[in-house]
Amino acid sequence: MAEAMKGLHRTHRCTEVTKSDIGTEVTLMGWAQKRRNLGSLIFVDLRDRSGIMQVVFDENDIGPEGFEKAGKIRSEYVLAVVGRVEKRGGAVNESLKTGELEIRATGLRILSESETPPFPIEEHIQTKDELRLKYRYLDLRRPNLQRNLMLRSKVAAAVRRFMDAEGFLEIETPILIKSTPEGARDYLVPSRIHQGHFYALPQSPQLFKQLLMCSGYDRYFQIAKCFRDEDLRADRQPEFTQVDMELSFADIDDVIDVNERLLAYVFKETIGVEVPLPIPRMTWQEAMDRYGSDKPDIRFGMELKDVSDIVRNCGFGVFSNALAAGGSVRGINAPGQGSMPRKKIDALVDFAKGYGAKGLAYLTIQEDGSYKSSFAKFMTPEELDGIVKALDGKPGDLLLFAADKNKIVYSVLGALRLELAKNMGLLHKDEYKFLWITEFPLLEWSEEENRFVAMHHPFTMPMDEDLDKLDTDPGAVRAKAYDITLNGNELGGGSVRIHQNDIQEKMFEMLGFTKEQAQERFGFLLDAFRYGVPPHAGLAYGLDRLVMLMAQEDNIREVIAFPKVKDASCLLTGAPGEVDTKQLEELGLRLACQEKKE
Repeated sequence: MAEAMKGLHRTHRCTEVTKSDIGTEVTLMGWAQKRRNLGSLIFVDLRDRSGIMQVVFDENDIGPEGFEKAGKIRSEYVLAVVGRVEKRGGAVNESLKTGELEIRATGLRILSESETPPFPIEEHIQTKDELRLKYRYLDLRRPNLQRNLMLRSKVAAAVRRFMDAEGFLEIETPILIKSTPEGARDYLVPSRIHQGHFYALPQSPQLFKQLLMCSGYDRYFQIAKCFRDEDLRADRQPEFTQVDMELSFADIDDVIDVNERLLAYVFKETIGVEVPLPIPRMTWQEAMDRYGSDKPDIRFGMELKDVSDIVRNCGFGVFSNALAAGGSVRGINAPGQGSMPRKKIDALVDFAKGYGAKGLAYLTIQEDGSYKSSFAKFMTPEELDGIVKALDGKPGDLLLFAADKNKIVYSVLGALRLELAKNMGLLHKDEYKFLWITEFPLLEWSEEENRFVAMHHPFTMPMDEDLDKLDTDPGAVRAKAYDITLNGNELGGGSVRIHQNDIQEKMFEMLGFTKEQAQERFGFLLDAFRYGVPPHAGLAYGLDRLVMLMAQEDNIREVIAFPKVKDASCLLTGAPGEVDTKQLEELGLRLACQEKKE
């Protein structure tokens, strides 16, 4: 039978015991990681969130009753152990922080017994995700997950310390809000009192933080829960956490300055990594031209090169047809990959097709300097030499080309360079390469809606020098928008906000909103803007994604305590679940799917 603590008080966590404690009595509490019974001695590895301490049970120290009790210990039993700290009698365990020490037990209480866990509580176990998430409370006992969540806690604490020192006020904004269009589907909450009406869960605190600037709070931040009903992937969850901020009387450089110093502080304080400042900046157009991505990974080269002018009049129809349709021909150089087997090149072609390519042209440079290519017979030696020179090709290199509309070429080659880098072992998780992306397009054309939509949101300020293009060439207008990226991931994004009524009205007009529609959707913000609004700007980070990269994980589920799976369900609790008919009636709701069944 499990025992109560009966006045026992834990004196240390396991790894808080050090060599200076040798000879003293301590009380430790935790879980039994494993037990080894050698007959006259029983060894138990005791685990808590700090790590492991070896406990030795000897009948001469603990007595016959205590020794018999120690013999009953199994994996994941919860124990309270009283004992003397001693230098380890056997070999030192270099892999443990406490590897030179052990506890000679003089007292033992089994606080709780455990059934055999469905999987071992060990580092980086190869267990199906479904099983891990169903028993998440066991999964969270594993040391690597505990380290991740402790790191997340440290990051949040460091953010708060820095922001407080910089004069930011932490202010909470509502969770039950009005539904406004922000790009993804809202999670809706029906109102019992106002039947037929719904709250939405916030996709971000965007409108409220702008209202706080109108209210004169000057510098706001919040570690905010946000919700988006969208398809999931490795770095996306239906509920996620933002480090959100807004600054009054600020422009782009002010936001970038404070955030560079924030990142440098957080990385140094939590994982000991120095972030060189200033962080490099690159315009959106340059990022697309060089890397095919607005969140480029700059840990390696393989930059895109435009060879359109070289092949404009060539006899290769794939190239010439793409150029005639207003597209481009661009390539990347995979250095040293010229000996790649045809089977692997074909796999790269299939990979490229997944990003919209109709195919992929390639050229390998042989060790003797000759070329082997899928299109050489259609081109002159001068044209071939020209594209090899443009891509700085050397013997042993593999050159890959895409020809299509720019959007597709960027997408294909941007993804391809990452795939090649992964296969070539160029992506080192302990290397942190930050980059600011600036001057995003204000608008992007939606083929589906046959109109311009905001690339960020409807309150993003156009660049001053592009204001005159709003009427004549809206697609060329650049925004005062900026993203901070890390190793090919968008960490955060923000913009300078529109605070002049005439520009805001023009923006709504560009997006196809009538004055009445704008008032209906954003009226409370537009009304506030009639009473004196300061120039303001802001930025929001994805905290989950930031911690994921700092922890060198591949999936944000590894840094979230209780995440959802791909279909947005929770395997632990069974959410979402059905509710009682009575609850629906109170809300004035009937389920169409239930009516069909009936």
